Amino acid sequence: MATPSQRQTIRIIDVIRKKRDGGELSPAEIEAVISGYTRGDFPDYQMSAWLMAALIRGMSKAELATLTEAMLHSGQVLDFSELAGPKVDKHSTGGVGDKTSLVLAPLVASGGVYVPMISGRGLGHTGGTLDKLEAIPGFNVNFTLAEFRRTLARVGCAMIGQTAEIAPADKEIYALRDVTGTVESPFLICASIMSKKLAEGVDALVLDVKTGSGAFMKKMEDSEFLASLMVETGKRMGKKMVALITDMDQPLGNYVGNALEIVECLDILEGRGAADLRELCIEEAAWMFCVAGRSGTVQEGRQLSEKLIAQGSAMQKFREMVRAQGGDERVVDDRARLPQAKSTVAVPAVQGGLVAAIDCERLGVASLVLGGGREKKEDVIDPAVGLVVHKKVGDGVAAGEALCTVYYNSGARLEEAQAAITQAYTIAPEPPRERRPLLHKVIQ
Repeated sequence: MATPSQRQTIRIIDVIRKKRDGGELSPAEIEAVISGYTRGDFPDYQMSAWLMAALIRGMSKAELATLTEAMLHSGQVLDFSELAGPKVDKHSTGGVGDKTSLVLAPLVASGGVYVPMISGRGLGHTGGTLDKLEAIPGFNVNFTLAEFRRTLARVGCAMIGQTAEIAPADKEIYALRDVTGTVESPFLICASIMSKKLAEGVDALVLDVKTGSGAFMKKMEDSEFLASLMVETGKRMGKKMVALITDMDQPLGNYVGNALEIVECLDILEGRGAADLRELCIEEAAWMFCVAGRSGTVQEGRQLSEKLIAQGSAMQKFREMVRAQGGDERVVDDRARLPQAKSTVAVPAVQGGLVAAIDCERLGVASLVLGGGREKKEDVIDPAVGLVVHKKVGDGVAAGEALCTVYYNSGARLEEAQAAITQAYTIAPEPPRERRPLLHKVIQ
């Protein structure tokens, strides 16, 4: 870390220019950027310039290691060694309809593994775990670390946002990236994710790295690169790591929007719900059990996951978590207690045929413009709005048949959302030549 005297000689404008011109930053320069911004020594617009330079120019492995360390140690690193049992978390790089964390935390905890989950809010066209949880009336994601620790010990899982003590540098930078077009950098994504997750005190981490039109990494090679970066970073810090590269060329499940996605998670915990979402939840839970040592193989982990859902243990754990975090657990039995949109409208297909492709990002944008996401840091999310997707890749559709149903409270940008949905669908006389698998690759 840089000393006070070194920091005095490093000017942020010089660091911005050096990265802009493709230079490799020294550890002292990176630490000056992170610590300086965290202290409020320079404004958002200069940090935005540095983030854009880092996105365009990329970072070396040495720069990434220093950046991750600086963000990690900008706050407190937790220690849950007093809890007798494995501590495992899962993190997704984000996508449209990606709600697996809300299923996985209670599911894996019901199998005897501690799941301390510190999550984030929506970025760009993708939803955030915290925003979904806050759709449950009363659910408190703003626990102190002491409350987080007590809930984890008592329930086995807890899902909160970053506190002031956990990677404070990342908390500030995360919100800024969302509104400055700098979300997609694999280096910034890696440092953001790993600084938070390594601060959680976990023994192992399962990563879900999305690829496809609805992901930040559109190309498979970019997703593999990011997955490898994060696995390597975690292993260097002594953690058991695995990354699953999963498909995001269409929404995961059928519901997009915060309260709507809670409904779908409850369906999965009841053993029902969309087949693709259920399959991915079982797969990721299996890997979490495997890296935790709770199951000897991934297949055994799958069987355990299925059993915990079938016998109701996972749903009971979800109830316990909601109750422990101040939420209204009655939503489990009465979904009408979740925020409800005032109006709905169907978006029809303009022609008949087969759904050949979906531009998943456009569907995410449609939900965002309805109020389901943020375009500016200060935007307030409407938890009730979103989409129910009726047609996915390979499905047949007649002209005039509903592709999606839009749930909305304001008609101000309804036409924009409807247009985005219509443009997202490619309908052709023939099915796609090949169906993309849900799980593309595993990196360990």
